[in-house]
Amino acid sequence: MKRLITSFCFLLFAFCSSREKPLVIGSKNFTESVILGELLAQKLEANGCNVERRLNMGGTFVCDTAIRSGAIDAYVEYSGTALTAILKLPAINDRAKVNELVRAAYEKRGLRWSPPLGFNNTFAMIVRRAGAQSQGLRKISDLVNVAKIYEPGFGYEFTERPDGWTGLQHAYGLQFAKPPRTMDLGLTYRALVSGQVDLIAGNSTDGLIESFGLIVLDDDKHFFPPYDAVVVQRNDLDARCHDASKTLESLRNSIDDATMRHLNFEVDGNKRAVAEVVKQFLRR
Repeated sequence: MKRLITSFCFLLFAFCSSREKPLVIGSKNFTESVILGELLAQKLEANGCNVERRLNMGGTFVCDTAIRSGAIDAYVEYSGTALTAILKLPAINDRAKVNELVRAAYEKRGLRWSPPLGFNNTFAMIVRRAGAQSQGLRKISDLVNVAKIYEPGFGYEFTERPDGWTGLQHAYGLQFAKPPRTMDLGLTYRALVSGQVDLIAGNSTDGLIESFGLIVLDDDKHFFPPYDAVVVQRNDLDARCHDASKTLESLRNSIDDATMRHLNFEVDGNKRAVAEVVKQFLRR
């Protein structure tokens, strides 16, 4: 009987310990991703889940490795990024087809691709307003006219991804005289505004575009695929916190492009704390 009681207590302790293990929420290393990671964390905490934050971790491949290994349990990814950078599939522009391809591929990887948050954060090729006006730059094709004098500057990941700089140059027939300067993604806007570089790759929902009065060039050849923001999660969340998946599902279509730009600007432009901005958004 004593041995039976001991075994029961051990099993009970193991069960409770597994139930109390926090859900680990990750994010990439740029403002929007950190905001969205905090959003997932606060929603889960409101549902009574024990949550650990690992925000600002690194780029796409860092987060993908982390969720596949179980180091994190959920983060927000973008459909076009998953399609081309992670799954190494050709870029396509059909939004529904991209999401279905990625959902099926992630299911085979043991991950859940859901839910879409409601906005499409595509890459944006950005220049200074004065340069756009003086050089007649309205679309990416127009960069052919300034390729000999413009110096691009990008985050490290954009120069390496198939849906990044190499692919864009090939699609548009661009041959720049100077190779792109690479830097931390968060430094690109300052480098552009200060004149250190003349062209950057940002995100269409970046709040700093309007704040700095910059110009986004039209992707007239439709090179970039859709980049719907989607929650990626491991399959055991509900076993560790009741209705965790349902809680994340409640975020479906809750953020449009304009709202995401506003949230980004509140952090980058108005220098507000991420947790405060997210809390205010959730109180709406």
